[in-house]
Amino acid sequence: MATILRMALGRLLTLVPMVLGITLFVFVVLRFSPNDPAYNALGEGATPQARHAYAAAHGLTDPLPVRYVRFLGDLLHGDLGLTAPPSKPVTGAIGTAFPLTLQLTLLSVLVGVVFAVVLGVTAALFRDRWPDQAIRVLSMAGVAMPSFWLGILLIQWFALRLGWFPTGGYVNPGDSVGGWLRSLALPAIAVGFPVGSLLARVVRTAMVEELDRDYVRTAIGGGLPRVVVVGRNVLRNALITPLTVLGLQIGYLLSGAVVVEAIFGLPGLGTLIMQGVTAGDPALVQGVVLCIALTFLVVNLLVDVLYLFANPRLKGATR
Repeated sequence: MATILRMALGRLLTLVPMVLGITLFVFVVLRFSPNDPAYNALGEGATPQARHAYAAAHGLTDPLPVRYVRFLGDLLHGDLGLTAPPSKPVTGAIGTAFPLTLQLTLLSVLVGVVFAVVLGVTAALFRDRWPDQAIRVLSMAGVAMPSFWLGILLIQWFALRLGWFPTGGYVNPGDSVGGWLRSLALPAIAVGFPVGSLLARVVRTAMVEELDRDYVRTAIGGGLPRVVVVGRNVLRNALITPLTVLGLQIGYLLSGAVVVEAIFGLPGLGTLIMQGVTAGDPALVQGVVLCIALTFLVVNLLVDVLYLFANPRLKGATR
């Protein structure tokens, strides 16, 4: 446990410059936006003098470094500014939308992992036979399939034709757990299937390499059932590499969730950022982008810790 804590602390320290870099990049890029915060706040009827007075009163005429330092100070206090009229805190809007995006992302991870493990292990156990060939074709198709296009197909087949799922909308789990699962099932499949297809290929390769190792033949030759050897040793060792790849795919899962939310009409960060872009609201766009980026960094930190748990040999290397 002490090793894991030291590793987590080290990763946290490396996150500090990364977070500063992300905030600086987002801040500078959005400063070049043609949208005028004074115009958004005061409306179309505001005179140039009124807009200038607003900009001066809110520090918009200060040098860029001064504004960035002030932005960091506000960020540390949880203040991301106000949205375009009708003005409301950006943090409040993100706090309302973020839980839904997080739910969709976690369900997508679950879908992708289950799909990858089942198909990857099956392909490895039946390597070079027809199940392996069929799974290869299916995984290649999944990797090449954009999540938004798959979402549209799922709506067409399972919502409109069969009527098994709603075409869109969100049901709070507090109101109905079954309704919540039905409202997020198709979006989760649309986001998780491409990632699961990629991971299935990685799982298959890792499983094949482990099955060819001497300890597997020795254990099976010693009388241990093949199912026990595969489930207890081979699968655990083979999942180390896919776990690393999953951490790298978290960014895709988040971006896929953002896009798919708009298709299914889910009031998450995807819908929120589209509202910000459409309304010309740089503060809202800035807040959502920062939230997604920071979530990606935190999730990758958690994946690194899980990687240490999955590979006990790393504990000795980190001491």
